[in-house]
Amino acid sequence: MATRLVQINMKAHDDSALGRFWAEVLGWGIDSEGPGVTNLEPVGFSYPDPLAVCVDIIARPEPKTVKNRVHLDLATTSAAHQAELVARLKDLGATLADVGQGDVPWTVMADPEGNEFCVLEPREIYRDTGPVAAVVVDCSDPREMARFWGEVIDWKLHQVTDDLATMRSAQGVGPYLEFVRTPDTKTGWNRVHLDVAPYKGDDLAAEAARLRALGATDPDFDRSAIHWTVLSDPEGNEFCLLSPR
Repeated sequence: MATRLVQINMKAHDDSALGRFWAEVLGWGIDSEGPGVTNLEPVGFSYPDPLAVCVDIIARPEPKTVKNRVHLDLATTSAAHQAELVARLKDLGATLADVGQGDVPWTVMADPEGNEFCVLEPREIYRDTGPVAAVVVDCSDPREMARFWGEVIDWKLHQVTDDLATMRSAQGVGPYLEFVRTPDTKTGWNRVHLDVAPYKGDDLAAEAARLRALGATDPDFDRSAIHWTVLSDPEGNEFCLLSPR
């Protein structure tokens, strides 16, 4: 059995407004499951598909107080494209952000609700990912995260060092999933997290049990209002196990 990474979940005060921003950024379409939920995916996309990791934006009242531990890296094809994209993002409402990155070739920005993301300089590895180069997770131990997530999802591990672990779908398409060593530690619930789903026909309870055996844990909160399974990875990052897709 295995799951697949199907989307990221992002909390927002105004899901509709933030959804419009990210749809413009990515060139994706907008859908809605109801009040307070905005879904983004490529136009003509057949969900789920490793060609893209979709975005669910969920309305929540809690304020953002710390740097997100999950963010998107956007791909560019040239230095001119990077500069043009940064300028366009500013026009859409994004701002430059300082997270202690120092002098780096990529540009760190924040969306209108303060969620950090990066506009990368052109890199050959991301030439065919689409607009999202990578989904990036901050961590203290990339090797352990690669061990855990490499068994959770059926993606191929491309690189693992003490500072970085990188994986991509087994089909070699879509964005990368990267675990980057950072000095800061997790505090509070993540406002952006990963959502995974088993394949159609798989047993959800059996898959949840498998993930717990790999090291996932059950965070302590009231589950009465949800119908999916919320788990935490070995570094405490919450993620959702959705119904088989």
